[in-house]
Amino acid sequence: MFQPPQVTDALAQAGLESSNLIVGIDFTKSNEWTGSRSFNHRSLHHLGSGLNPYEQAISIIGKTLSAFDEDNLIPCFGFGDASTHDQEVFGFDPEERYCNGFEEVLRRYREIVPHLKLSGPTSFAPVIEMAMSIVEESGGQYHVLLIVADGQVTRSVDTAHGKVGPQEQNTIDAIIKASEYPLSIILVGVGDGPWDTMREFDDNIPCRAFDNFQFVNFTEIMSKNVDPLRKQTEFALSALMEIPSQYKATLELSILGRRTGNAPRRVPLPPPRYSVASTGNSSKPYNSSSFQKSTPPYQGYDTATGTAPYSSVDQVCPICLTNPKDMAFACGHQVSYSKSTSRLSHSSLLLRVLYICLSFFFVSRLAVIVENTSVHVPFAAHQSKPE
Repeated sequence: MFQPPQVTDALAQAGLESSNLIVGIDFTKSNEWTGSRSFNHRSLHHLGSGLNPYEQAISIIGKTLSAFDEDNLIPCFGFGDASTHDQEVFGFDPEERYCNGFEEVLRRYREIVPHLKLSGPTSFAPVIEMAMSIVEESGGQYHVLLIVADGQVTRSVDTAHGKVGPQEQNTIDAIIKASEYPLSIILVGVGDGPWDTMREFDDNIPCRAFDNFQFVNFTEIMSKNVDPLRKQTEFALSALMEIPSQYKATLELSILGRRTGNAPRRVPLPPPRYSVASTGNSSKPYNSSSFQKSTPPYQGYDTATGTAPYSSVDQVCPICLTNPKDMAFACGHQVSYSKSTSRLSHSSLLLRVLYICLSFFFVSRLAVIVENTSVHVPFAAHQSKPE
């Protein structure tokens, strides 16, 4: 069994006798395309004969920490799908039973994925708050929260430079609050990124009782041209390198083995069971002379096979990346009014659409230049498909 002695020895020498693993998995819609370079244009949740990036990360960390987990029970949660968005988490078992070892985590993951509808936006606050609830219920036992995600926290285009959006602020607040508990948070980034904001989270979150957050770029490590076992060891070391000092901090702060009495009261939703192709869109239409209502058919993404038709992306709102388009502008571009625009002012909405129009214009012009010069640029050509 893979179990790098450098990691387990360091954890043991730090006095770590037992540790409990909690797993949170990102099911936002961007998983459909952020494996373009790193996962051969497949969804990062693609289920095949081998392990996808999510399964690999869970397997490596699960094997490493299994030596310190006495009961081997792992609470596992999903977030960012159409049932949770950025507000809730769902449990991997309808009866809120924990998974027995990382092997059952992987088995339940494969059973759940085909029934999911990927959505968004991205916030890590709900799963961090869920972890705090579990630590509180355990009487303050030491836990490690492993979050595996394909992208950083959603940042609104309306957010001014130097400011943070609501999802970012909620995540920051949750990380700060979590430092009051014997809880280490490891964020593993899978897929193509970008990851600049997550590195800033790792380095610049203020006012914490201790440094409880660690980010590791899974793709950067696992794409190296070295022996697979060496890559797995490097990944485990990078992910768990802060655990010894974090565990010592919980001892020094006297937060290990006690309840705070003010933990978030999170209750997970049951695992989703709806059809992948269903939209569940029952929002009321918006009536305005500035817009025309359109209702194109929505095609869901088959995460079980990883064979998404281009139209499934083409029919998704380019503002929220979640809801089907149901509004057309005079320029021909379409958006979803239902959720992505209902909270925006008329001017903000027009600015967003103008940004989208200009983006597609410049990408289209680039594609024409590339075609005329007979230079093959696959990524640019793919991005220049008409809206």
